[in-house]
Amino acid sequence: MPSKNALSADNQQERLKLAYWIVGFTDGEGTFSVSKIKNTTTKCGYQIFPEYVITQGAKSLKALEKIQKFFNCGKIYINKRYDNHREDVYRYCVRSRNDLHEKIIPFFKEFQLQTAKINDFKRFCIIIDQMNRGEHLKADYKL
Repeated sequence: MPSKNALSADNQQERLKLAYWIVGFTDGEGTFSVSKIKNTTTKCGYQIFPEYVITQGAKSLKALEKIQKFFNCGKIYINKRYDNHREDVYRYCVRSRNDLHEKIIPFFKEFQLQTAKINDFKRFCIIIDQMNRGEHLKADYKL
């Protein structure tokens, strides 16, 4: 029977493989986006809406479920298709500012993106930090 240390090392290796797989997946299919949505019920007249999203066809739903399980946050939504495509599209979304700040951002700071998407991520981090300081609530806030 393998020792606990050997099992722990195997688990750590698997976690690293999965982490780098998620980075690659995000580089290819993910987005870090922030929307500014008009909302007359708020003091400043708009709402800032950050999200981390990975989109896949129905055949790859298991991949999104694996990523959701890894981060232990976010939701998977179905976007029904009514065009000539044969499968629906699924979106793994993390919208909770706390989960973005505590889970998603630290992960991608440790395991860096390899494409130009890293620039989107850096801007995303700045906006989340500004939101955490309440700067987005000012009437003159610009994304």
